[in-house]
Amino acid sequence: MPLDNNIIQRWQKSEVLLLGGSAGSFNLIFQIVKNFEANLNKTVIIVIHRKKNFFSEIEKLFANNSRMPLKEISDKELIKKNTIFIAPANYHTLIEKEKCFSLDVSEAVWYSRPSIDVTFESAAEVYKDNCTAILFSGANQDGAEGLLKLRDCGSLTIVQDPVDAEMPQMPYAAIEIKAADYILRTNDIFELLKTQ
Repeated sequence: MPLDNNIIQRWQKSEVLLLGGSAGSFNLIFQIVKNFEANLNKTVIIVIHRKKNFFSEIEKLFANNSRMPLKEISDKELIKKNTIFIAPANYHTLIEKEKCFSLDVSEAVWYSRPSIDVTFESAAEVYKDNCTAILFSGANQDGAEGLLKLRDCGSLTIVQDPVDAEMPQMPYAAIEIKAADYILRTNDIFELLKTQ
């Protein structure tokens, strides 16, 4: 089924794209990063659950396959367009009203730090209807409440169809609380992100 004009227009007007996922989401988010054009004209912020104290080559792998500049988030760093930012392990990433990041070491949320909820909730207050957020595969409920807050603030909220998700618990949790404007199959997510 073709994407409707409403979703395309809301995506195109967004300043920022939030991508959140856990188990089963890595390869999909990696493919999305590989497919972005250099002139996307948006900020992309990725929050993926990672094991504590687990050395990860994720940034290097993503950066080597991205046409956009890509970096791990630093505390107090200004948010820039045409850049992909990845939340670091062992910190929560928050977005401040001055459109900069802050890193926080408070308690894990849903056993996770970084927490998708923490980033999504702070983004909702700053970007309101100038934001698109997509929640992917995962084995717990992190991201659902944050996605709902984004939707309540006017953001475009999308959930990967649980049928397509390797771990459907995270998408289901968001769908159950009506946090998603749209539930999209994986191919439709790729199609949407290709429209500029």
